[in-house]
Amino acid sequence: MNEQHIKIISDELNIEPRQVKSTLLLFEQGATIPFVARYRKEMTGGLDELVLTAIRDRKEKLEAMDKRRETILSTLTENGQLTTELGQQIEAAETLTDLEDIYLPYRPKRKTRASVAKGKGLDPLAKIIMGQRRDDVENAAAQFVNAEIKSVDDALAGARDIIAEWVSENRYARDKLRRLFGRQAIIQSELIKGKEDEAGKYKNYWEFDELLRKAPSHRVMAMLRAENEGLLRVKITPPEDHALAILERMFIKSDGKAADQVWAAVRDSYKRLLFPSLETEFRNQAKEKADAEAIHVFSENLRQLLMAAPLGQKNVLAIDPGFRTGCKLVCLDKQGKLLHNETIYPHPPQNEVKKSINKIEQLVGAYKIEAIAIGNGTAGRETERMVKYMRFNRDVIAVVVNENGASVYSASAVAREEFPDYDVTVRGAVSIGRRLMDPLAELVKIDPKSIGVGQYQHDVNQTQLAKSLEDTVGSCVNAVGVELNTASKQLLSFVSGIGPVLAQNIIGYRNEHGAFPSRDSIKAVPRFGPKAYEQAAGFLRVSDSKNPLDKSAVHPESYHIVKKMAKSLGVKVQDLMADEQLRNKININDFVTENAGLPTLRDILTELAKPGRDPREKFGVFQFTEGINTIKDLVEDMVLPGIVTNITAFGAFVDVGVHQDGLVHKSKIRKEYVHDPAQHLKLNQRIKVKVENVDLDRKRIQFTMVGVEQPRYA
Repeated sequence: MNEQHIKIISDELNIEPRQVKSTLLLFEQGATIPFVARYRKEMTGGLDELVLTAIRDRKEKLEAMDKRRETILSTLTENGQLTTELGQQIEAAETLTDLEDIYLPYRPKRKTRASVAKGKGLDPLAKIIMGQRRDDVENAAAQFVNAEIKSVDDALAGARDIIAEWVSENRYARDKLRRLFGRQAIIQSELIKGKEDEAGKYKNYWEFDELLRKAPSHRVMAMLRAENEGLLRVKITPPEDHALAILERMFIKSDGKAADQVWAAVRDSYKRLLFPSLETEFRNQAKEKADAEAIHVFSENLRQLLMAAPLGQKNVLAIDPGFRTGCKLVCLDKQGKLLHNETIYPHPPQNEVKKSINKIEQLVGAYKIEAIAIGNGTAGRETERMVKYMRFNRDVIAVVVNENGASVYSASAVAREEFPDYDVTVRGAVSIGRRLMDPLAELVKIDPKSIGVGQYQHDVNQTQLAKSLEDTVGSCVNAVGVELNTASKQLLSFVSGIGPVLAQNIIGYRNEHGAFPSRDSIKAVPRFGPKAYEQAAGFLRVSDSKNPLDKSAVHPESYHIVKKMAKSLGVKVQDLMADEQLRNKININDFVTENAGLPTLRDILTELAKPGRDPREKFGVFQFTEGINTIKDLVEDMVLPGIVTNITAFGAFVDVGVHQDGLVHKSKIRKEYVHDPAQHLKLNQRIKVKVENVDLDRKRIQFTMVGVEQPRYA
């Protein structure tokens, strides 16, 4: 284990070195972040998932830098360029930028103007001029005229090319210019002529400039996307006169003819070499920063969506609405099993309203339906209105469900494997129904990028995005826990320590041998070894187990502690779980061991009080305003209830039931300045908004929350 890495991470995250060391040791032993956060608090000092993730990611970056350092040292050694001083500089480099700057003069290059000049033997002339101690530069240059170098001007030009490269590779010059870029660089964008029609949505950036360090991530992403689409030109530049002044102070040592040659080389170096290099560097940095913020927004939105309140195990009739193609109906039992499907045509052009109503009423009675899930896509509001007017002979709730991603699931290999005998319309309706019952269990089957809760998700670094989203899904799955005997392969694969292969093995074993009678029985699954059991067991639930602790988040490694607690009171474990007064008699200090400290013991008592408690909020029914069905129904100053469907760095999108989400810009969320909309709103939050502007041509709606009284549940 690298002690230097431990110190760096400790200093950056402001935590104790022992916490970093213990965490990294657990990771090396195969522990997952959810497992470490939940069951190894004594070892890490109670670090949460956010800090644990930061430790893991920083370690990976430090290891990547060390690998690059080793490559550079190896290359320099092979080329006979490594000196003791150079080696010390490379070893002491603290950032990748420093490392590359040190290596830059020695890095193998393709043919350059400087290398051509050096090949002609002009290196000595460049040194004479750079020294600026001789003023007879023409006479000095004349000595280098030969068959290859035709004139004094050619010799001086070649020498300037060499000097320009020296300047561009000077660590201190690059560092000073970097600081100038950091303070004063402007990001500019301008429209490419002839692209006016295509670039309409980027009109705000047709002629735009802003200090780069103050540019919000969403603006940077918008400009870079437009540039990639060939619609805008984007440039990042500091004041050129300031940059040249810095270089002049560094490299101009006199005021003679030699200095004039050096000054010409310096200007050339900046425009041809330094500026393009540093602009690319700062462009990449701006992109990385914008990527990180966009990925954070996406991950937090995804977390809120996955942790949305579940309806629970109910008999559900799901409707995937449509006009011409009809509305697909499916009936699901309490476990989400498909029992029946058919199609009705209540909307134009068929208008079979009465027949459709009769069919729904018949299915509600036949399958003892408790809830109706209605997709919020095409014909969603019309279908909702029809269902709301219906009267059933039993209590039935009707809920509009966000169907983003349902079509992706319905055409996926996962859906084909699950429903090989049904078409995409049936699979999509099933997904809508199951999403109402348990959003988490259903959404894990869909690529998170297809769920539609991100900001520029197709423009960011896809590897980093996938990693962050996978972390988020895993965090949510393990926070809720998974029922071992009903969970899908996709859900099981996100449980700590399991993964896709073991998840398939679990499903195969369950299909062959029936339900698992206990947590311990999962050990019989092929390749489910001790390490996998250690990592996974606490997050798996077996509701029908004879051992009541198998229904809880108490890890099997701590069962003996609970038994000891119960024995100390002369009762059974189930009595301890059922009686708060008994639990209050326990002095947890009496049960502290080398491996189980007070944090673990407190978690155990909390879990005994509410075994297997779902951390998600309770489900509640929401209704849009009657009569407001399309964007044409909206009128300025109208106040409407809505649901937050997406949160970005610049605001939140809200669904008020008109098939087109509207934007509440962050300046319209509250009177006070709002830096981060996510600090004030949550995905699926129910709010009230006032219509500020409706642009029918562009299908854009602007809302405000300022001055609008919010519901208590907001």
